[in-house]
Amino acid sequence: MKEISAALVRAQKAFGPALKTSSNPHFKSRYADLATVVEAVIDGLNSNGIALVQKTALCDTGVIVETTFIHESGETMSTGQLHVPASKHDAQGYGSALTYARRYSLMAACGVAPEDDDGNAAVAARPAPAQRRQEPLAGPNELSAITSLAASVGMPLEAIAAAYSITSIDQLPLSKVAEVIARLQKKATQAKES
Repeated sequence: MKEISAALVRAQKAFGPALKTSSNPHFKSRYADLATVVEAVIDGLNSNGIALVQKTALCDTGVIVETTFIHESGETMSTGQLHVPASKHDAQGYGSALTYARRYSLMAACGVAPEDDDGNAAVAARPAPAQRRQEPLAGPNELSAITSLAASVGMPLEAIAAAYSITSIDQLPLSKVAEVIARLQKKATQAKES
């Protein structure tokens, strides 16, 4: 793991920002789509001898994605599996869950966070600490996954919103998505066991 670890450190220095260039008019939010996230990291990885592979696994309730890095030395590094439930059990639902899982697995594996594509980013200016940006909100894929999972366990979206001191689920901070999904999955598991 010595060579791939050193190569990943060099690669991270070359990663670009994952800009929020896509928008969802329904939720009035912007997000970094999968293509933007891949674009932010692929040159840094490849120029340091690292190939990116995202494997999928069979799952009846959604999709499972595992991001793996393969170094030219033959060393590999897996970042673990991420399960995302499908909002609908059809091609569109599974496709949406797959895109979501690939995007979040890659961002977590590379240590990349989405960044706003605003004037400050364009001129590489940093806002003063007193002018911190508002935390990014969950995007349409995240909200769809949460809505589907909440419905499957009979959890009203209003209850989730109230637990996070927000008036509506579409105000859920992006940083809380994994926590909400984990809690809902735990509730689903407990319901199956009882």
